[in-house]
Amino acid sequence: MTEHFDVVVVGAGISGIGAGYFLQRDCPDRSYVILEGRERLGGTWDLFRYPGIRSDSDMYTLGYSFKPWTEAKAIADGPTILNYLDETAREHGIDRHIRHQHRVVAASWSTPDARWTVTVERGPEKERVEFTCNFLFMCSGYYNYEAGYLPSFAGREAFAGTIVHPQHWPEGLDYAGKRVVVIGSGATAVTLVPEMAKTAAHVTMLQRSPTYIVSRPSEDGIANWLRRKLPAKLAYRLTRLKNVGMQQFFYRIARKKPAKTKERIVQMVRDELGADYDVATHFTPSYNPWDQRICLVPDADLFAAIREGRASVVTDHIDRFEADGIRLKSGELLPADIVVTATGLDMQLMGGIPFTVDGQRVDPAKSLGYKAMMYSDIPNLASSFGYTNASWTLKSDLTCAYVCRLLNAMKKRGMRQVTPRIGGDVKQEDFLSFTSGYVQRAIDRFPKQGDKRPWRVHQNYALDLIDLKFGGIDEGMEFSNPEPARAREPA
Repeated sequence: MTEHFDVVVVGAGISGIGAGYFLQRDCPDRSYVILEGRERLGGTWDLFRYPGIRSDSDMYTLGYSFKPWTEAKAIADGPTILNYLDETAREHGIDRHIRHQHRVVAASWSTPDARWTVTVERGPEKERVEFTCNFLFMCSGYYNYEAGYLPSFAGREAFAGTIVHPQHWPEGLDYAGKRVVVIGSGATAVTLVPEMAKTAAHVTMLQRSPTYIVSRPSEDGIANWLRRKLPAKLAYRLTRLKNVGMQQFFYRIARKKPAKTKERIVQMVRDELGADYDVATHFTPSYNPWDQRICLVPDADLFAAIREGRASVVTDHIDRFEADGIRLKSGELLPADIVVTATGLDMQLMGGIPFTVDGQRVDPAKSLGYKAMMYSDIPNLASSFGYTNASWTLKSDLTCAYVCRLLNAMKKRGMRQVTPRIGGDVKQEDFLSFTSGYVQRAIDRFPKQGDKRPWRVHQNYALDLIDLKFGGIDEGMEFSNPEPARAREPA
C-alpha cells in the first residue's frame, strides 16, 4: 500500500531533523515523513566513527537556531553532536516521523497528479515500497555514504599491514604502539593525527601539498560567560550572532587581502612550531586562503603532537606501497603498520538517485541551481546544501524556512506546483568555486549557478538571510497547476 504525505524529507541528519522542526512550526497542517536509509539518525555524525571525530565549525553556528548549544566546548566531538541531534529530535517529536532503513532509490513526478512517487528499499531485505508526496525535500547531504574517494596506489596488495578509510573505520582497531601513516591533510587527517598520536608509536601525516591550518580554543570564553549571566536562549543567540559576524568578517578580509592573510596564517603556524621548523615546505600552500576550506585544530593539538615528536609531517608523492610501508617519489620509505587513507569524500548530489518528470529522465546536474536549493524546470523539489565558508546549519536553517514559505504560498494561491524557470540571459558558472580535489572531481555532477539572482550562490549568510527570509518568492519562480475544482455536492 502506497502512503501519501504532503512532504517527504529524505535524510535524518542535521538538515532532515531541521526540516522536521520547521515543517511543524511553519506548516503545522501539512503531513510529513523523514526517510532515512540508516538504522540511526545523525547522518555524518552517525556514519563517521574514526578516532577524535569532531566538528570543524563552532557549535554555536553548527547548532540549530532554535536549539541552544549548552555544552562548554564550542568545538565538539562526534558523540556529543550526535547526542545533541538525538535530543533535538526527541524534544520536538521529530523522531516519531522518521522511518529508518528506508533508502530512497528513485523519484518520479507527475504533473497531472501534482505529486512525486518515491521508490524506497525498506529494511535489510530491501523490500520495494512507494510513498507519494506533494513536495520532495532532499536532505541527504553532499557525498556518497557508501564509499569515500580512494586513489589507486601501486603495490597496495603488497602491504603487510592494515589499510583503513576513515569513512569505514573498523570497530576495535588497535593502533597503540603502532606506526601509523595518515595519507591526506584535510579536516579528517588533522583530526586523526593528534588523536592517534596519543597512543601510537608515531603518526606521520603524508601530504602531496600543504593545507591552511589554524588553531582556536575548543571553548568559547565569551559564550560561556554570557551563559552564566543571561538566559540560555539569549546567550546562545548573541554568541551565534557574534560568531557569524566574525566568520563573515575574516572571510571577506581573506578574499580582499589574500597575501596578508596567508602571511598571517603561516606566521601563526611558525609561532607554534618554532623558527627551526620547515613551515615553508609543510604548512605554506600554493593557493590563496579560502580557495579551499581552511582546516581548524582545537587548542593547537596537531602542533603540540608535532612539537612533542609524537607526530610528523612529510610532503611528498607516493611511488608505491611495499610490505613494510610506503615508498615515496624521493626514494624515502615511510615505515607503517597501519595506513589511513584520509583521501577525501566522493561528492554526490541528492544521493545519486534518478529523477523522472512526466516520464522523462531529468538530470539535476544539467540544470541551473535556484537559490542554491532548487533546480530549473524541476517542480516541487528542493535540497539542503550548506556553506563552504561557514557552518552547514546556517544555510540549512534558511533553506528549511524558505521551503515552508513556498508551501504556504502555494496553499494560499491554490496552486499545487512551483517550478524555477530561467528568464532572460543568464551566464552559467560552476556551482562551487573551490579548487579542492574532492570538489573538482565531482563538479560535473552538480548543477551550474548563474551570474545573477536568483541563480547565484552567495556563500554569504547575511545576503541569504535577507533574500530567503525577507525577500520575495516570485522572482524566477512559476506557480502553476491549480487545485481542481471540487465537484458540487448533491442537493
